Amino acid sequence: MRCPFCGAHDTKVVDSRLVSEGAQVRRRRTCNVCNERFTSFEVAELQMPRLIKSDGSRVPFDEEKMRNGILKSIEKRPVSMEEIETSISRIKEKMQATGERELPSMWLGEAVMDELQSLDQVAYVRFASVYRSFKDISEFRDEIERLEKSEKNKLLASKETR
Repeated sequence: MRCPFCGAHDTKVVDSRLVSEGAQVRRRRTCNVCNERFTSFEVAELQMPRLIKSDGSRVPFDEEKMRNGILKSIEKRPVSMEEIETSISRIKEKMQATGERELPSMWLGEAVMDELQSLDQVAYVRFASVYRSFKDISEFRDEIERLEKSEKNKLLASKETR
């Protein structure tokens, strides 16, 4: 792998670890020329389904676009990059597990919201407000009430299983 600092091809792997529930390999590397350290991530490159937008057009899945949307919603929230990358990996795995060549873009939006709901509820509401185009404060209130109701149901279900 080429060094991002000096461009040399001669780098050495110092440490390797599985991350994102085993979906990625994180490698710490050292450049043998300038001695700088850097991290690389390896993922298996698989064919992702295309997305069918609401107007019927078809576009390739854009992981960076999805990542940027998640990062905007999670901005200034106590969520680590590893948790975000794990969520992104889970979404991609779910997409591939459908076995479909094309998926409605709404499927992806709902999958992102499911992940955000379990990561951070504020980030979830931020994302939902943009994704669902909230028009006024009452739509925020309705979504928050639905979220609170969902949390109460989860608590009751966990108490019943004890």
